[in-house]
Amino acid sequence: MNYSEELLQLKTNCSKCSGLCCVALFFSKMDGFPKDKKAGQPCNNLLNDFQCKIHTQLEDRNLKGCIGYDCFGAGQHVTQCIYQGKTYRDLTNQATEIFDVFIIVFQLYQVRYYLLEALTLDISSKKKERIKNLIIENKKICNYFPNELLSFNLNTYKDKINPVLKQICSQFNNNKKVPTAFLAKNFKGEDMSGLDLSMKLLIAANFDSCKFDNTIFLGADTRDANFNDADLTKALFLTQGQVNSAKGNRNTKLPKHLNYPVTWK
Repeated sequence: MNYSEELLQLKTNCSKCSGLCCVALFFSKMDGFPKDKKAGQPCNNLLNDFQCKIHTQLEDRNLKGCIGYDCFGAGQHVTQCIYQGKTYRDLTNQATEIFDVFIIVFQLYQVRYYLLEALTLDISSKKKERIKNLIIENKKICNYFPNELLSFNLNTYKDKINPVLKQICSQFNNNKKVPTAFLAKNFKGEDMSGLDLSMKLLIAANFDSCKFDNTIFLGADTRDANFNDADLTKALFLTQGQVNSAKGNRNTKLPKHLNYPVTWK
């Protein structure tokens, strides 16, 4: 099994989904979505073919919430695999169930993304075997029947996964002192390698021309962070959603499994 290839496959494919993120999720205009809406209510811009009416205008309209969102491919799995191509419009009596299942599978796919990336790192064979077993388990859970997914205890599951990821992060953390604040701070040209930025608020920070070898981005908030000309090639646990939420250019170096956002000119 090629885990690097599997990592590349965890990409959103909206053409095989049924617009689940545009319906199942709560939207707040303050967070960069078109308008406030309740979970379970379709976005006004969702077309009959489940495509977005204003997809090409997201940047012009400053809809950062839409630009930054990424489901790791959970949407197409729920639509094509769990419900065999049927949508909430076909199964109106199960619409709420479908939305709830999507939210659960999204979190499971996010966990799998981190586990797959961990397997590409230079870690011991014992740790790799443990992670491979967790990936097999994750895939099995993602193919549960809807009633099984809805009764699945995600918190207990995450409590089992988090120590594994933390142990791996500690292996690559060089214990270099992490700045106390990042919000809108200027770090231009600095070497940020080996820092543990897990869960840090990096909003609007300037990382122009910075280097991020073995820098840990697990759960970091990268909205409007500037990565122009930065080297993120060896960044750890950086997601497509984090990249989409940030600023950068075509000179920014990304890990090979991530794509340049259309907003990065």
